[in-house]
Amino acid sequence: MDRNTTVAFVLIGLILVVWLYINSPEPQPQTPKSASDTTLVQDDVPSAAVDTQSAKIKEEVPPAIDSLLISDSDKEERIITVENDDVVLELTTKGARIKKYFLKEYKMWYAINDNGEGDFYKNHVQLVNYSKEGGDLNIVFVTKTGQLLNTSKLDFTTDADDFKYTVPAGDSLELAFEYKMPEDRIIRKIFKFYGSNFVSKLDIELLNFNDFISSYRYDVIWANGINFVEKNSVDESTYSNASAYTGDEQVVVDASSAGEKVSKDLNGRIDWISLRNKYFGIIISPDNPDTDGGAYFEGHKTQAPNLDEREFYSASLKIPFQDSKFQKNSFELYIGPLIYDNLKSFGRGYESAFDFGSFFGMKFITRPISEYILLPLFTFLHKFIPNYGFVIILFSIIIKFALYPLTKQSYKSMKRMQLLQPKIAELKEKHKDDPQKVQKETMKLYQTYGINPAGGCLPTLLQMPILFALFTFFNVTVELRQEPFIFWITNLSAPDVIFKLPFTVPLFGITHITGLAPLLGITMFLQQKMTMKDPSQKMLVYLMPIMFTLMFMNFASGLNLYYFLFNLFSIAQQNLINKNKSDMELKPVDKKGKKKGGGFMARMMEAAEKQAKAQKESQKKGRR
Repeated sequence: MDRNTTVAFVLIGLILVVWLYINSPEPQPQTPKSASDTTLVQDDVPSAAVDTQSAKIKEEVPPAIDSLLISDSDKEERIITVENDDVVLELTTKGARIKKYFLKEYKMWYAINDNGEGDFYKNHVQLVNYSKEGGDLNIVFVTKTGQLLNTSKLDFTTDADDFKYTVPAGDSLELAFEYKMPEDRIIRKIFKFYGSNFVSKLDIELLNFNDFISSYRYDVIWANGINFVEKNSVDESTYSNASAYTGDEQVVVDASSAGEKVSKDLNGRIDWISLRNKYFGIIISPDNPDTDGGAYFEGHKTQAPNLDEREFYSASLKIPFQDSKFQKNSFELYIGPLIYDNLKSFGRGYESAFDFGSFFGMKFITRPISEYILLPLFTFLHKFIPNYGFVIILFSIIIKFALYPLTKQSYKSMKRMQLLQPKIAELKEKHKDDPQKVQKETMKLYQTYGINPAGGCLPTLLQMPILFALFTFFNVTVELRQEPFIFWITNLSAPDVIFKLPFTVPLFGITHITGLAPLLGITMFLQQKMTMKDPSQKMLVYLMPIMFTLMFMNFASGLNLYYFLFNLFSIAQQNLINKNKSDMELKPVDKKGKKKGGGFMARMMEAAEKQAKAQKESQKKGRR
């Protein structure tokens, strides 16, 4: 989690605690990351074969194995371009790997307003971190004589006749790459591309490698993660990680702090491995997962002098080798945007790679809210409303109406508690020398007027998981990326900057002024003025809007638009509630027909009486 988001959540939490404390009845006198739960065996110490894993693989083929390879270092590298409706990618004969992978629909942050006349390769999102030899899909194994073979530097031959291919919709293209070794050993990689979507296939064939590969396994590796493509790399790092899916659960590897290095070794069935940033991901899935397989990950986070952050991950699949003369393994590759419905359509559990967020261990609550309520509603609205800004407006209205019963109950309870305060003050003055008497009489007062002391807090607490789910939902939804709204709001996934500051605001890292964050602060101030009447809360009326304005200055305009509208509709709701004076009157509760001793207040009364009795007994014993 980046610094600004952390500060936001911490302050929200502190403000919530203070708010709950202020609005609760005054009390009377009276105390390193855990291992993932997985069925896989997670070894603390990697096995001897871990030398083949991504972070431990050398850049060059060791000299000791040169005699096993055909010397072809003088061969010229061939680049083959493949294009379909959604991507443009480059394959290289050096290692038979994907070198570059461009998404035709998605532009770099600095080219959002490009009208198509600019440089395609410069202005469009490219996901392979090729500058650090990433995107390998290379094969690594150790020979039975202890020598390491890594195909990333080997010069493959190919059956491609042309340098560029265009795959029409509904069609497909196969390209084969082959490397021949002495003793008729052949490594073959066959790519299959389709006319649309972000999926491709990879077949790996090994011929005559029996009695050659040790440990009866080889690794398929994607090195150095996925390219960073957003302006705010700190925010992008927040959502960057690597993971493995076992069919039952997702095991996530995440370097959370600068300078941290993480690793995880998994043994057992692996349905797929993935690497992701904020909006895009790479998923590698074997067609036939093996219980003797596994995965290995390494990653680290670095911090640049300009306060930018980067995370890099290497992921490898452990593929069992049957020690046969011929072995073929097939894989499905997904490289593209993390669109939930698209990922789910493949039927391989890819949707688990979509991050719905977690807050203080509340992932088991926030994910279902986002997955089964927020996302379907958002998708449904967009079918009829093409502009996502107007979708957010209608979306916020619907959410506000859905939460209206909780909001109304909370406001009514707080208002009635405020009306009861003068009577409580009289009790305190009347029994100022007997705190237990004050407590007992206060409970009677609550029971007389049918007031639950926690009635104003509980409805608010019930809304918190929804609000946190909404926060993450608007932050990771790729559909909002590069989508304009109206006026100055040209990208709902980025801050709506009006002008830049010549300095940086300390703590918050603000370098600009946006339009929506101040509007959010103003509506919050008006809302607080309506609800907070206690003079002791006057400071919060001014402090909270200022703090939230500063916190949200760096957040995406789509998120700020939602919360601005949420506050605006809350003000309208409170005005509506205030018009119904009967709900705000303090009236004794009609006790006819009610069971004696039942309910929350009865239990509170009983507890107060027991405490008072116990204190009196204690005082008697003290006098003896």
